[in-house]
Amino acid sequence: MLPLLQIDAFTSEAFAGNAAAVCFLDRERDDAWMQSVGAEMNLSETAFLLPLSDAWSLRWFTPSVEVALCGHATLASAHALWETGRLADGAPARFETLSGSLFASRVDDLIELDFPEKLVEPAEAPPGLLEALGVERAIGVYRNEFDFMVEVADEAEVVGLAPKHIGLGELPARGVIVTAPTTRDDADFVSRFFAPGSGVDEDPVTGSSHCALAPFWAERFGRTELTGYQASRRGGLVHTRVVGDRVILGGNAITVMRGELVA
Repeated sequence: MLPLLQIDAFTSEAFAGNAAAVCFLDRERDDAWMQSVGAEMNLSETAFLLPLSDAWSLRWFTPSVEVALCGHATLASAHALWETGRLADGAPARFETLSGSLFASRVDDLIELDFPEKLVEPAEAPPGLLEALGVERAIGVYRNEFDFMVEVADEAEVVGLAPKHIGLGELPARGVIVTAPTTRDDADFVSRFFAPGSGVDEDPVTGSSHCALAPFWAERFGRTELTGYQASRRGGLVHTRVVGDRVILGGNAITVMRGELVA
């Protein structure tokens, strides 16, 4: 039997933020088995942790694919290590992943993740992108190795989007970020993230998208520390800090379920 936790990340309140399952492995498991567990959990991400000599192997699966980088499930994994005593309270966490070594630490009341920045560059909108989003006019369209990013005029347009997920799922990308500045008191910009081609119609709060959003808006605002609000139905805040070619992502987490995987 394998310990399994469900944790809400980028929130300090249960049933908000983004839910991730965290499974502690006792040995290497094959990809098909992990993908089946990801499908069974049916959350945007299931994280699998396996102890190494001085770090933890970490892999992430959506209900349909393995992904190369995931913020909220990494935050949830660090929270799970500290909460279960597998890592000493306050000790930094090191993860070996498809995106290299990632680090997590506790700073005041936040968990901070040290992630690589994923800069976007201007790009032509592929056929069907704006139509599927329901965006009549984009301020700009961008692309990085993972996603398309579309900047729109204001927060109201981001919040009001009702995209056609079938159309978005046909695009040659992991997903689509939509973003705009905000008038919120607790944030500098807002975003939403759609990834139907990766098995997630809309991700509630996406840490990895902020590896692109943080440097993008840092350049616009002329400062390196910003807070993003992901305006999904559950919603969540991501505190960001650009340090060289790294992005520090900060947030909270709360465990909502503990159990055992017996299959």
